[in-house]
Amino acid sequence: MKNIFAQRLKNARIINGWSQDEIANKIGLTKQAISKYEKGLMMPNSSILIDLSNTLNVNIDYFFRPLVVSINNIEFRKKANTPKKNIEIIKHVILDKLERYIEIENICDENTTFNTNMSHIVVSSKDDVYRVAEELKKEWQLGEDGISNVIEILEEHQIKVIEVDGLEKLDGVSGRDNFNNPIIAININITPERKRFSALHELGHIVMNFDESISAKEKEAFCNTFANEMLISKETFIQKIDANRKGITVYELQSIQAQYGISIDALMYKAKELNIISDNRYKNYWIKKNMSSEFKDDVEKSIYGNEKSNRFEFLVYKALAKEMISISKAEYFLNIPQANISSQLNFI
Repeated sequence: MKNIFAQRLKNARIINGWSQDEIANKIGLTKQAISKYEKGLMMPNSSILIDLSNTLNVNIDYFFRPLVVSINNIEFRKKANTPKKNIEIIKHVILDKLERYIEIENICDENTTFNTNMSHIVVSSKDDVYRVAEELKKEWQLGEDGISNVIEILEEHQIKVIEVDGLEKLDGVSGRDNFNNPIIAININITPERKRFSALHELGHIVMNFDESISAKEKEAFCNTFANEMLISKETFIQKIDANRKGITVYELQSIQAQYGISIDALMYKAKELNIISDNRYKNYWIKKNMSSEFKDDVEKSIYGNEKSNRFEFLVYKALAKEMISISKAEYFLNIPQANISSQLNFI
């Protein structure tokens, strides 16, 4: 019991972004007392437990719920630019959301197992990346008309997608839980095009079997190529744009952006990769973006509809409708007021 409380207290403190000194000051305790709680050397009395619960914004039963979930091998994009403290907060926020996700799956008896396996393709070149994307599209029956909803497709194929506020410069992260099922966490505040691209970039980390010689930097580049190819294949892109031209109009790119939900930056990169435009033309594109705020606003404008993860909320409301959980339990899962939940319960 002490060990469970110790870890729960530490998790809740980190999620709030506080040091032991900071939470001690808020509660009116010493840092040494908090340290002893988190080491499992001491338990608080009932009044301090209530203070901890209120300050950390968790229910008292949170502190004593068994720890059954962990996350392994989280991949952080732009990790070097993210402070260590922020990375720890993000990890614990994801873990907290994942715990709730798995708990509601257990209640609804709708646990998932990820079955996609592309390990037979050892990725050591861009051609290998294109092959993985092609085979995955065939396995998932995605076709070439574009993926209308990336998050929905990922959830249909047993990948838990968690949207997180506060990722700051990070677009997304991925990893696996202790049951070896994949998780993708996406920054909730980025544009729909970036969200789609980032989710598929993280999918690349999950499904691609990289050769041991591939560096971390090359992995990131290959995952970008994979995401780009999943959104629009090179054959489809060439068919729409044609090869060997001096430049591409913004109008043409925005038309593709609207259909395939891929940013103009990503489309220009693809045009360079496929030698549709020269490296010099691609550099001039970025120079123009940096020099003209009007042009930058035009090409970075989001024109694709937003996507969000729905499966977790769907399971909560399903359990509520079937009287598997109470409204107070739904409040715990969704972390929103009971009044908001009740307003959604329009039974038919």
